[in-house]
Amino acid sequence: MDAVDGLASSPVSILGSAKRALVGRKLRSTQLGETLLPKRIALPVFASDALSSVAYAPDEIFLTLSMGGLSAYVFNWKIGVAVAIVMLTVVASYRQNVHAYPSGGGDYEVATVNLGPTAGLTVGSALLVDYVLTVAVSISSGVQNATSALPFLTGHEATAAAVLILALMAMNLRGTKESGTAFAVPTYLFMVAILAMGVYGYFRYLTGDLPQAGSAKYDIAAEGQYEQGLTGIAMVFLLARAFSSGCAALTGVEAISNGVPAFRKPKSHNAATTLLLLGTIAITMLMSIIVLADLMDLRYVEDPATQLLLDGRPVGEGHDQDTVIAQLAQSLYGTTPLFYFTIACTGVILVLAANTAFNGFPVLGSILARDGFLPRQLDTRGDRLAFSNGIIVLALAAIALVYAFDAEVTKLIQLYIVGVFVSFNLSQLGMIKHWTRHLATETDPEQRRRMLRSRAVNAFGLAMTATVLVIVLVTKFLAGAWIAILAMVLVFVLMRSIKRHYAMVAAELEIDDSDVTLPSRVHAIVLVSKLHKPTVRALAYARVSKPSALEAITVELDPEETAALMRRWDELGIPVPLKVVASPYRELVRPVIKYVKQVRKASPRDIVMVYIPEYVVGRWWEQALHNQTALRLKGRLLFMPGVMVTSVPYQLHSAAAAKERLAAGRPAPGDVRRGR
Repeated sequence: MDAVDGLASSPVSILGSAKRALVGRKLRSTQLGETLLPKRIALPVFASDALSSVAYAPDEIFLTLSMGGLSAYVFNWKIGVAVAIVMLTVVASYRQNVHAYPSGGGDYEVATVNLGPTAGLTVGSALLVDYVLTVAVSISSGVQNATSALPFLTGHEATAAAVLILALMAMNLRGTKESGTAFAVPTYLFMVAILAMGVYGYFRYLTGDLPQAGSAKYDIAAEGQYEQGLTGIAMVFLLARAFSSGCAALTGVEAISNGVPAFRKPKSHNAATTLLLLGTIAITMLMSIIVLADLMDLRYVEDPATQLLLDGRPVGEGHDQDTVIAQLAQSLYGTTPLFYFTIACTGVILVLAANTAFNGFPVLGSILARDGFLPRQLDTRGDRLAFSNGIIVLALAAIALVYAFDAEVTKLIQLYIVGVFVSFNLSQLGMIKHWTRHLATETDPEQRRRMLRSRAVNAFGLAMTATVLVIVLVTKFLAGAWIAILAMVLVFVLMRSIKRHYAMVAAELEIDDSDVTLPSRVHAIVLVSKLHKPTVRALAYARVSKPSALEAITVELDPEETAALMRRWDELGIPVPLKVVASPYRELVRPVIKYVKQVRKASPRDIVMVYIPEYVVGRWWEQALHNQTALRLKGRLLFMPGVMVTSVPYQLHSAAAAKERLAAGRPAPGDVRRGR
């Protein structure tokens, strides 16, 4: 039988070198402590999503309110305040979470422990979907902003987004600390750019020198149902929809509770401090943009060609509408370097916002895998001690989503925030039950007061997040939120199925009385295609194992070749009987399988051991020159109960040379330390 060939040394070395260049040197498991994050790095790692949402949350608020005409813009800052209140509440609630559950399970652990496995799995499925959406929305929004300064990207947004996702994936494969260090500077520069723009804008407002936005000269045409003004149910629905869109600013807050293990000690304290910094900075930036846009009479609509009116007439298809931040920066700075600096920082942070998901998704995936709800490969750390498989899965899922929606933020945003608010609600409910359970046994008055205060915070948080979730479902369900809900249901069902599979496998593998009964005999069969060194080695290996019965079989494809093989067998005096298996249709695999089944049927208590000689080659192209009969045979035999398969490798010269070259390239112990 021909061999299943080995890999060549040269491709292995090339691939290995490329992997080292991409990922970096391997880290020992004992070096995990070196990858932990200080607060200054943890903030950009885990908070970039929430911080970056100030780049598109104001856009969504203005865009939604524009459907009611210019008069609806009076509610901009009020909706901003409502979003800020919800964010403060959620931040305060999650500060309770990181202290109570610092293991990194986050919302999933809170819901599982306090509400049961079904609630925990619901949270897990919601967060997994939301993390994928976070990457897709953030990257797409970053590309959309970049088109303001790089017009050549127009029409190629999906491809550009896919390239950026792959770049983020590569960076995160190098480890959490490395990616955080690389992304820290752009994140802090974005904070400086937005806060500086706000300070400069308010200074000019106080001095009476604040310019109007370039779009201030336009009027806005209200959509049909709002042409008679904002009244009754229509007004409530519009404001609710604008509020739900603005709540996209809350995504990413939960990532810190999932990433507590990545913080330096004291982990819970550092995570809680980072949460407070996140909430304070994000709210300040969000409100500064919304209020400044109101003061500068900025206009931002969904369909500029028909909604923007100049002298009572639509501006038409030729009008190019920039994002809210781009309009503010251009009006305040003109075309000076500060304008390009602000746009560049905004585009970069929107891309880096996806990094929060690249840290949250793999950790959550590893916990779900550890509990048996996802493939166990997701709980494996890579060379850099990151959960590499989870990082790759997230990147591929996000790329698929980007291409499915052509990187259009307006479409993707409708799917957004449903998952995160599902997890918010179940997490708050779980924390209320957590404090209630502990209050039942706690007798210390001081501790009881602290627990009561914490439960009140979580109760208020539940009321706020439940209200937002209802609004989101009502206003966005038909607009696309149903897709996210369907995805969560499918992920939930998939994880339940995986759990059921692992449980069934574990049950089958349990040892019972029948397993301690030894087989009566071992019947060994050596497969022979030609009489050469690999065959002789397989025969010797089979004989030395001392089976109860030993025979060699060959499949007759050509009578003359079979006759020559038999003569040579007799000439060498090989002390193993050789049987010829007929194959009238010139098949090889089927006759062998049939023969093995006959042996098993004749002695059901016997173990059949099949020895397969295999070549091992050292060059990748040599594999194409040898058939893969051995591989196909093993694939079929492995499904037969009572049959074991043993591969007997024979290394050809190319394999030996490859092994020597590979060994020669490795430094001896101490060589690196000595500078060799």
